[in-house]
This record gives sequence, structure tokens and C-alpha cells, in this order.
Amino acid sequence: MEMDHSSHDKHAGHRTADFLKKFWIAIGFSVPIFFYSEMAHEVFNLHGPEFFAWHYVLLVLGSAVFFYCGWIFLIGAYRELHMRMPGMMTLIALAISAAYAYSFSSILLGTGHDLLFELSTLISIMLLGHWIEMRSVQGAKGALKELAKLLPDTAEVVRNGKTEIVSLNALKVGDYVLVKPGGKVPADGRIVEGESEVDEAIITGESKPIHKSIGTEVIAGSINGDGSLTLEITQIGEKTFLAGVMRLVADAEASKSKLQMLSDKAAFYLTLVAIGAGGATFLVWFFAQAGIGVATERLVAVLVITCPHALGLAIPLVAAISTTMAARNGLLIRKRMALESARNIDTVLFDKTGTLTEGAFAVVSSSSDETLAIAAAVEQHSEHPIGKAIIIEAKKRNLTVAEAQNFKRISGMGAQADVMGKTIFVGQRGGADIVVEAEGQKIGSITIADKVRPEAREAITTLKDMGLSITMITGDSLQVAKEVADELGIEEYFARVHPEEKSEKVKLLQSQGRRVAMVGDGVNDAPALTQADIGIAIGAGTNVAIESAGIILVKNDPRDIPKIFRLSRLTYNKMIQNLFWATGYNVLAIPLAAGVLAFKGILLQPALAAVFMSASTVIVAFNALLLRRQKL
Repeated sequence: MEMDHSSHDKHAGHRTADFLKKFWIAIGFSVPIFFYSEMAHEVFNLHGPEFFAWHYVLLVLGSAVFFYCGWIFLIGAYRELHMRMPGMMTLIALAISAAYAYSFSSILLGTGHDLLFELSTLISIMLLGHWIEMRSVQGAKGALKELAKLLPDTAEVVRNGKTEIVSLNALKVGDYVLVKPGGKVPADGRIVEGESEVDEAIITGESKPIHKSIGTEVIAGSINGDGSLTLEITQIGEKTFLAGVMRLVADAEASKSKLQMLSDKAAFYLTLVAIGAGGATFLVWFFAQAGIGVATERLVAVLVITCPHALGLAIPLVAAISTTMAARNGLLIRKRMALESARNIDTVLFDKTGTLTEGAFAVVSSSSDETLAIAAAVEQHSEHPIGKAIIIEAKKRNLTVAEAQNFKRISGMGAQADVMGKTIFVGQRGGADIVVEAEGQKIGSITIADKVRPEAREAITTLKDMGLSITMITGDSLQVAKEVADELGIEEYFARVHPEEKSEKVKLLQSQGRRVAMVGDGVNDAPALTQADIGIAIGAGTNVAIESAGIILVKNDPRDIPKIFRLSRLTYNKMIQNLFWATGYNVLAIPLAAGVLAFKGILLQPALAAVFMSASTVIVAFNALLLRRQKL
């Protein structure tokens, strides 16, 4: 049978408040029904007053509970059966329908035995259990709600020399907006006046406020400090960083992990087992001359206690909590499969530039100003970071830079162009320094440095302590790669690798039986990110829509990478614990509800079966919520 797990939601169209409201109504009707039940008479020696047609009054009360309070379960069962996905709603509907049908016929036939109290208490407990479950899930799925609350309702815009308050929908790119001390930034923008400390913690996970001044970018939803800022709006609506984050979080919450799919299948098959076991139990008790009332009672008990509530909640609740935890720690889980796979990773492959190093090259020294000026003439047509560093240094020294013609980039080596009638090459010839050649003859060299990020050392030490192997990949020379690797304590590295060759290095590692996480910038590294077992895009900045990565780090901070593996392991452990409890519980519950201990006088009443079933759900929910206490 083909099962569509993605579209199935037992609570579709239901409001949390509806379950609580109907619970209290069911409890109210259960009180008078109790005084006429066998439990009240046999256990407490209580019996309500008998008056004309009192049986039918009880039937009216029971019918109100069944049709009004229990309608949620009946319509839920219809949806499940319509989708060919019988589940917990189906089991509850079968149980309460069997109890009601038996009670209805018993009262009309005057047999003197009914299950109305069991019916009303069963529906009451089920409503309470579903209310607790929905509250837990909604409380866990807080990532999107928290993000949506970050934006202010209005913005203070300067137009035509006047300040006016407008709604966010009225903002336009190019508007100038005032953000007062303590105010929220309404949209992505660039500071044109003022400076302040801006708190981006809930968006980026950065605990310390970040100093912002003229020319720096600010993110919608961040909180201004003590200074007053004037922003030029650069992005609005769906194009803002926050909107991109919300889309990614929504995708993660909609996606499913392998364990969640497994639990869905288990819940489906458990439903079939419950129906089969319930039917068999009814037949055994019926043919054992116990009577149709006892047989129906056993059927109801089996159907109720086997409801896969706990199993259905075991994985989704943990997944929802982990998504929220990730968002709070600056991790955007685009695919839950990626988070689940992270626990099996044994090798982390880092792209060097901009990840382990600052990615901001600077000229440390040069043979002469003339050498630097000639190199700058070639590099003025280049977009490479090293070329830009050479040009910046030439400008600092106020050097005269000649015009260049016939510029050509030489992949993996450097660039060349014609300058003042000579062919000039600027690039690497196997050493760490940049070589400048005229007509094939070396005329000088330039030393370029890309500083290792201090936080990279901490990240690599932490990853090693977690038992992970670290590998580095770079397009730089072997000597440069070795210097960085030695400084960071990385034993394995690939040098002089062209961007298009990075995915081949990932395949090489995988061919050795290694499970690889690739860490890159999500643009040049896209093929490698896709090829890796999981792709991690670091330094997302305002470009959060990186399709090639399963996990995106909001900040350009490698220290956040160990959090991914910790969260993956914690999440997996919680899921396994919940699955073990939810399935193990049913191994004991079904025989007990069927009445295997009846010879010892132990019979599980349907209402008590509902309590046990609800208790198992609460235990699973509580265990999942303990994940929130863990620190990444």
C-alpha cells in the first residue's frame, strides 16, 4: 500500500482550545452518568435515583458526549480512512463507536448493562491527552513564531524632509528609516547616519551586541542599542534575510527524517495489529460465553490502549524542538535528513579561504614599489581577492598604475596582461609568495597573507575532541596550505585544487569509506557541498537561499560547526529513546488489555486503558521536552 506520510495530520483543522472545551463538557456529562454505572454500584456502593425513563436520560447524555465531544475523533477517522492511512484517530473512533453502539442497543433492548460511563470517561481522557499533545507540539514549533515576532509593526520613515509612521507593507527600497535606541530594525538596510551596538542574537545566535557604524549592514528584526540610527532600506518583504530564514525553517519543519518515516510506518502497522488483536479478543471472549458486554469491553480496551499516540508523537516533537534549538543557535536546518546524517559523519572537509582564514588578503611586503605597481596594473582587471589586495596596497602607497591590455586569467595559477609593451605574469610558481614576471623573467615578488581565524583553532580542537577527522582543501599553493594546516593542527589537506575539482576530492574521501561533511561558502563550493554526505554553508550573511547545502550557518563562525554534530547526536538519542518506549509499551499493553490475567481477577477497564495510553504519550512528550535543557 502506498502511504503518503507528508500530507497526513491527525489534527488538521482542529484548534487546541476545542479539545479543552469539549473535555470539560464531557467531564460534566460524565458525573451524572457515573452514579448509574456498574463501577459506582460495585466499587463505591453508590446508585443514582431511578425515575421515569432514567435509562433514556443516560442515553441522551451519552449520545451528547459521543456525537459532540467525540466528533473530533470520528471526523479524524474518516480522514484517515479516506487517505487509506488508518491510525490513532481510527482506533479511537472504533473504540468509542463500539462502546456507544453496544450501550445504545443495550438500553433499547433493556438488558440492564451499558458502557456509557466507560464511553464518556474514555472520550474525556482522549480529549485531554490530545490537548496536552497539541500544546506540547505547538510549544516546540516555536522557531517560526519567534522569528515572526522579531519585526516591529511600523517604521519611522523620513520622506520629503518629514518623519512619518508607516506600516511595514508601505516600506520601499531606498527609504530612509529612523531606528531609535531600543527599537527593532524593520527591514534589511545600510547605516547612513549614526552608530550603535546592535543585538542580532535571536537571528544569528551571536550572544554579544555587534558594533555598527556608517556603511555597515543591519538585519531586519535585530534590536538597536543605545545609539540612534538612520538606515537606507536595501531589502523588503520576502527578500529580507529574516524572510529567507523563515522559509528555511518552514522547509525544515515540513521535511521528515528517516526515523520519522519509520515511526509513521510503525504507527500504521500498529493500527492494523490493534484492529486485528481487538477483533480476535472480542471473538475469544464472546465464544467463551462471557457475554457480548464483556467481549465489547475487552475490544474497546485493546483498541484504546494500542492507540499509537506515543509513537506518533515520539519523532515529530523531538524534530520540532531540535529545529527551534538550531534556529536559536544560528543554525538553519534546511533538510532534517542532513541533521540526522550529521551524527554519522567522521570527516569534516573545510574550504580554507573565508572559513578557516579571514578571507581578507593583505600585502605584507613587496620587492619594490615598481614591482607592486606593475602587478597592480595586471590585477586591476581581476576579481580575485589577492588581486584586490595588491590594488588596495598600490593605492595606499599612491603608486601610478599603468593601463593593461589582453588580460587573461590562468586558472589555479594567476593572471597575465600586456603592460607597457611587455607580457606580465602575476601569480604563484609553487612558492608562498606572489611572483611578478616580465616576458618570463622574474622581476620581483609580493608576500600576501591571509590571517588564520582565531576561532578556527577552537573549532578544530573541539571537532577533534568529538572524534572527527579534519581535512582542508584550497586552491592555494602547497606551501601556503601547509602553513595554515600546521598552524591549525590539520594533518590532511589538498592544495592547488580548482573550484570545479573540489567535488572530486569529496568523492575521493568517500571512496575510502568515509562519511564527509563539506564546509564551504555555498557559491564556489556548491558542487562539493552537494556531493558531500552533508553540505554546510558557512558565512551565509544575507544570502540564505543556498540550495546546495542541507545546513546553513547564519554567522561566519566555524565554532558553530560542532553544534551541528552535538545537536544531531542529542536529537537521535531522544528519538531512539521515544521509539523504544512507545513500541515497548505496546508489547505489554495489548495482552493486558485483552485479558490474559483475567484468571487472576485482573481486568483492565477501558477508562483505565485510556489513562495508561495517555500516560505513555505524556512520558514521551516529557522526554522530548528534556532536549530543551541541553546546551550546544
